This record gives sequence, C-alpha cells and structure tokens, in this order.
Amino acid sequence: MGTWDSGPFDNDSAADWCGDLDDADPGQRLGIVRQALAAVADHAGFLDDRLGVRAIAAAAVIVSQRPGAEPLTSPYAPDFLLQGESLVVPEDVAALAVRALDRVVGEDSEWRELWEDTGDAADALAVVGDLRTAVAAAP
Repeated sequence: MGTWDSGPFDNDSAADWCGDLDDADPGQRLGIVRQALAAVADHAGFLDDRLGVRAIAAAAVIVSQRPGAEPLTSPYAPDFLLQGESLVVPEDVAALAVRALDRVVGEDSEWRELWEDTGDAADALAVVGDLRTAVAAAP
C-alpha cells in the first residue's frame, strides 16, 4: 500500500475508493459509502488494511457533509465534493461510521498494526479520533 500521510485520503486505497465514488452515478454514491462502512463495522476476524482505509475515507466524506463542516481540500477526495456537490447522509449511516471507525482502531486491525509499526500511530489515531468525534456529533 502506498501511504504518504495520515489524512483520510492520503493512501492509494482511499484515493482509489474516492475515484470510484466520484465515478458512480449520484444515486449510487450513498450505497457505496454505506457498503464501505458496513464491510468494516460488521467484519469478524482480522481486518484488512484496505477495508479500514476505505471506511476512514467514507467517514471523512460523511463529516464533510455535516452542517458547518470544513470543506474538503485534499486533491484525493472525491471530485464531486471538491466541486461543491453534496451527498445527503442519513443518521443511520453516521452511526454505522462510528462503529466502523471503532473497528479500524480496535484489536485485529491491520490498519492499526501498520501504523504502530511505523512509530507514527499517534498522528493517525488522532485523525481517526477527530473523524469519530465529528461524525458522532449531532447534525
């Protein structure tokens, strides 16, 4: 996996997922976000890093759609959001994101293990913690 920073879109898997989300029909985008989150929130056993980074990116998309949220600026975020379009995110998807983020930083997570191996886990965990706080906040 190519990772260049600790941001939610700063790795190959997340950037690819964002490209797929951007290329999807607008009516399918929420389903793609939901699928990325459910694949992690409901995952039993060892969690593959690619699933984890996609869930983190999906959570960042949700956070960007909260009232008063900072607009996305990463060039790896979905283009439709960078261009000012939006995505309506129901609260059940936000709750799913909280569960997914908890799973990404929990035990049996390759994402967590890889960051711990780099010695930079604190920064990455802070990014996910901030996302979790923002997505859990009432809209």
